[in-house]
Amino acid sequence: MARIVPSQVIAYIDQVIPADSWPYLGSGNFGELTGLLDLIDKIPDELLLMDSQSHSDFILALSTIRAQLTIWTYGGLTSPPDLFGNQQGRPMKLVRNSLAKCPDEAPALSTTDLTFITDAELRQSLRIDIGAVYGALANGEWKATTVLAGSVIEVLLLWALQTRRQQDEIDIAVLTLIANGALNRKPKPSLESWDLFEYIEVAASLNIIRDETAIQTRLAKDFRNLIHPGRANRLAQKCDRATAYGAITGVLLVVRDL
Repeated sequence: MARIVPSQVIAYIDQVIPADSWPYLGSGNFGELTGLLDLIDKIPDELLLMDSQSHSDFILALSTIRAQLTIWTYGGLTSPPDLFGNQQGRPMKLVRNSLAKCPDEAPALSTTDLTFITDAELRQSLRIDIGAVYGALANGEWKATTVLAGSVIEVLLLWALQTRRQQDEIDIAVLTLIANGALNRKPKPSLESWDLFEYIEVAASLNIIRDETAIQTRLAKDFRNLIHPGRANRLAQKCDRATAYGAITGVLLVVRDL
């Protein structure tokens, strides 16, 4: 089933059932209103975020529309549009105003809370990204799932290095990794400019993540680079169900360790 976001439904309303028609909606608009309800049913629950009053208005308006459609269905298409006419289009106004308060992206209801991250904005951003990962997985979008999961791993490990270790500890870990061949060069001076494999190796060396987590995330690191143009062709790498689930497993293991 296609995923619909609130702004798409608002665009549908504005184009197909514009505000100046609301007081005059009748049985001739049966198809347009049925289409509206179908679209709303496809909005994920996690996107229907609104205050309690708006939520009550939203539910009341949808019930009114459904009741009117039932009247037209079983009472005949010539039945008077009392539920709309007597309210001067208020149900449609309530639906549109309520949807206008909803975001187009939000964490899935099952997404990990990430309570260990104290930065509220970063935590919310990561939860949204993880929600997007699961959304892509549900749609069978293997490349999107793999690449997005790799990005989440990258952000989580960067955060961990920035907040849980001093710079001198990181520098010593880098020198040790270069000496034993785990890294073949010194990373860029800024942590934000590192590549995923550098985050993985240094985080593992500092015991921020466990050995099994490092092994799993190493499998995701090459596919993270598929976001760069041309790399997929050069390396003949393709994402599939296995890479998608592997990358998500990497995310879950990193979250567990942190």
